[in-house]
Amino acid sequence: MRDAIDGLVRSSPARFAILVFATLVLITTALLSLPLARAGAGTGGTPLYDAFFTAVSTICVTGLTTVDMATHWSPFGNTIIFIGMNVGGMGVLTLASILGLVISRRLGLRAKLMAASDTNPSRVHAGPVSERQAVRLGEVGGLLVTVAVSTLSIEAVIMLGMVPSVMAKGHDFGLSLWYSAYYAVSAFTNTGFNPNPLGPAEFFDDYWFQSLMMLAVFLGSLGFPVIFALLRTWRSPRRWSVHVKLTLTTTIVLWIAGAMTFLVLEYNNPKTYGSFGFVKTFYEAFFMSTMTRSGGFSTIDMADLYGSSLLVTDMLMFVGGGSASTAGGIKVTTLAVLFLAAYAEARGAPAMEAFGRRIPRDILRLAVSVVLWGATIVAVSTVIIAQITKSALDFVLFDVISAFATCGLSTGLTESLPPEGKYVMAATMFMGRVGTVTLAAALAAAQKRQLFRRPEERPIVG
Repeated sequence: MRDAIDGLVRSSPARFAILVFATLVLITTALLSLPLARAGAGTGGTPLYDAFFTAVSTICVTGLTTVDMATHWSPFGNTIIFIGMNVGGMGVLTLASILGLVISRRLGLRAKLMAASDTNPSRVHAGPVSERQAVRLGEVGGLLVTVAVSTLSIEAVIMLGMVPSVMAKGHDFGLSLWYSAYYAVSAFTNTGFNPNPLGPAEFFDDYWFQSLMMLAVFLGSLGFPVIFALLRTWRSPRRWSVHVKLTLTTTIVLWIAGAMTFLVLEYNNPKTYGSFGFVKTFYEAFFMSTMTRSGGFSTIDMADLYGSSLLVTDMLMFVGGGSASTAGGIKVTTLAVLFLAAYAEARGAPAMEAFGRRIPRDILRLAVSVVLWGATIVAVSTVIIAQITKSALDFVLFDVISAFATCGLSTGLTESLPPEGKYVMAATMFMGRVGTVTLAAALAAAQKRQLFRRPEERPIVG
C-alpha cells in the first residue's frame, strides 16, 4: 500500500492532495454526525447535510455555518472542530507533502516542486529555479517545520493576550481559556467560527481584543513563505524575494483602500456605522477591511450594508490573502501579476517587471488560469443557488464568493439554505480552497518542453 501511495505522490502530488483533503472531510463528517458530537442528551445526531457542511467549512477554514456553533456542538464536537481548523490551516499541499513524506519516507523532486508551488506558486516555472525564490526546493523540510512552529507559537501568543479580555466579560478562567484558544485558532487560520453565543459583538468595545483578532487574521493571510522569509531576513528587507515584496505591498494597499472605501460608503448608514463616532467608525472600517481578507468575523450584520459596500466586499473577498496562507481567494500575488501585465502592456514593455526583477510570462498564464477557474466556480454556483433559493442576487453572490474565497462572512442566506443548497455551497468551499492552489501547482509542475514552435498568428482582442 505504501508503494502504491508513493507512486501516486510522485506521479500526481496534486491528485494526492485532493484525495487527502477529501478523506479528512469525510472523517470529520462521520465524527460530527455522531450523537456524541451534538450538545444535549437525547437530541440524536446532526443531520448529514449539516455535519458535511460543517466538516467542509472546518477543513477548508471557511467559517460559514448552518448551525449555531456556540450551542449546537458538545465538547467532543468542539474538539473535532478545533483540531480540524488547525489541520485545514496548514494548507492543502503542505499537508499532503507531510503525509507523503511520512508514508513514503522520502520527498521526491516532483513532490518538492508541488510543495514549493503551494508555498510560492508565482515562482515555480519550467526554467531553472531562481536562487532568490522565497522557498527553495532544499528548504521544503525547513518550511514544513516553520509552518507547524509558527502556527502554534502565534496562536499561543494571541490566546494569552485574549484571556484578560474574556475574563473581563465575567467568564471564569476555564471558559476564558477555551474561548481565547478557540478565537486565536479561528482567527489565525482565517476560519471565523465563534465559540460564544454573541460572537465578536460581545467584545465590540474592547479595542485590545479586536486588535488581537486583526493581528492574527493579518498574519494568517500573509502566507507561510512570507513568514518563513521574514523570520530569516527581517533585518534585511533588500534580501526579500519579489514574492514577499509583492505580497506585503498588495496586502497593505488593499487593506488601506478597503478601509477607506468602507469609511466613505458606510459612514452615514444608520444600520452599520452611522450611529458611531468618527474614531469608532474609522477603527471598525479597518476591522472590516481586515476580515474581508478571509477572516470572516463581523461586528455588524452584513445584510445591513449598502449594495455598494456588498460589492466592494465581494471584490476584496475574491482576491483573498497571500499564497500558501490560511486565507482563500485567488491570492494577492495573482492580482499583482495581472496588474503588472496590464502596466507592462500599456508601456509597451517586453516583459513584466517588479522591484528590479523580471517576471516570466508563464506566471501570467498561471494567474489568468486561476482567475478564470475562480470566476467560473462563482458564476456556476451563483446561478444554482439563485435558482434554488430565488433570493436577491447581491445576497447570493456575496455568500457564494465568501464560500469560494473561504472567508466566512454571510448575509444570513447560508443558514437558511435547503439541504441541496448546502451541498452546492459545500462543493463551492471545497473547490475554492483546493482548486486554485492545486490548479496553479499542477500547471506549474506539468509544463513540458516542446521541441518545435507552430506558426504565429494574432487574433483580434479587445
